[in-house]
Amino acid sequence: MPDSASMKEREEAHWAKTSRLMFTHLGVWFFFGFVIHMFVVPLNKITIPILNFPLGFYMAAQGSLIVFVVMLFVFAKQQDKIDREFGFAEED
Repeated sequence: MPDSASMKEREEAHWAKTSRLMFTHLGVWFFFGFVIHMFVVPLNKITIPILNFPLGFYMAAQGSLIVFVVMLFVFAKQQDKIDREFGFAEED
């Protein structure tokens, strides 16, 4: 049984990595949720070649949603890696 001091250190290191991951993903979420939409008018001057949609319209309608879904899977995979590194993973 590990002593409580090493367990506390592992918990703190785990939480530090988890917090860093969370704030990174929140930053990406904020960028695609708000910042991209602030620049819709200039982005509309760029068209997506195959679809012939203005880029601003596409990012507002579909692009941000696609990024959010991809972020969910990436976050889950990265968090699982952190959990396994520190021995807090749930077994399958």
